Amino acid sequence: MTIENLEKELKIGKLNSIYLLYGEELFLLENCLKKIKSLFGECVKGINYILIDEQNVSEIIDDIETPSFGYEKKLIIAKNTGLFKKEGKKKAGDLYKLKEKLINYINENLKVIDEAVVLVFTEEEADEKSDLFKTIDKCGETCKFEFQKPAQIEKRIKEICNAYKVNIDAQTLRYFIECCGTNMQDLINEIRKLIEYAGENGTIKKEDIDKLSIKKLESVIFDLTDNLGKKDITGALQVLQNLIYAKEPLAKILVTLYNHFKKLYITKMALNTNKDLASSLNLKPNQMFLTSKYKVQAKYFKEKDLRNMLQDLTDLDYNFKNGKIDLQVGMETILCRYCSN
Repeated sequence: MTIENLEKELKIGKLNSIYLLYGEELFLLENCLKKIKSLFGECVKGINYILIDEQNVSEIIDDIETPSFGYEKKLIIAKNTGLFKKEGKKKAGDLYKLKEKLINYINENLKVIDEAVVLVFTEEEADEKSDLFKTIDKCGETCKFEFQKPAQIEKRIKEICNAYKVNIDAQTLRYFIECCGTNMQDLINEIRKLIEYAGENGTIKKEDIDKLSIKKLESVIFDLTDNLGKKDITGALQVLQNLIYAKEPLAKILVTLYNHFKKLYITKMALNTNKDLASSLNLKPNQMFLTSKYKVQAKYFKEKDLRNMLQDLTDLDYNFKNGKIDLQVGMETILCRYCSN
């Protein structure tokens, strides 16, 4: 089941008896978990609401079978139990025995579970080839929460704006995501600020994002590099000063700058050898929009310039750690050197 289909089912009030929610997109996963809990209704911990983790997972079948005393159903949420991790070649031990026992129990008692329990497993990772996974997939619902692709993120943010009767055009929406990153929790927090500022029937503008949003360091480094590529030393130094004013640690700025130019070097090499850029940069699905930005910035610099920049940043790190140079002075010197070439 896709995230979108699960959200639709929960929206219309459909609640299944067994779920496995797993994956890296924890914000959306937790959001669906909250909706399941809300649909279930009143929860009394220890009576009709049981929390299970790796420490007490051995009690899961007992918890399913224990009456919920005065309540029609019981909600059991089992988080990161280890039951769905990939097994080694040696299948033994208490956890393996518990998996086998749970598989048999679910298959033999599905009607009992349907009538008495809502059982939700949440895992950061799950082996889709395991027998337990296949059992849950057959008897209940499994949903993988992968990082959202740019188009999916844009759609979600647009829907939130529409719900509050606030306008945002496609170009501004893309700029918002470029500035604020692809973490759904961060994006929701930032768009709420912008919606509040725009007001009902208002419009979110690029200048509003610049004024109100907390930009990711990686996004600001793109701005700094744009200025470097255009030989705009005033603009480059201003971006650096803004980061320092915002109390961004200098060491973190240096590492981010190094990683950014390393990616530009990889981009340059991939373009020269016709390699797939996304795989060369090891981009996740929610980062694919960055390929075009790296391509544009890589064209600003010669291959030799990128190698020299990486060496200069490495030398700066070494000299700073050995007390030979002030980090801010060193970064400003490097920026000035590249703008004067």
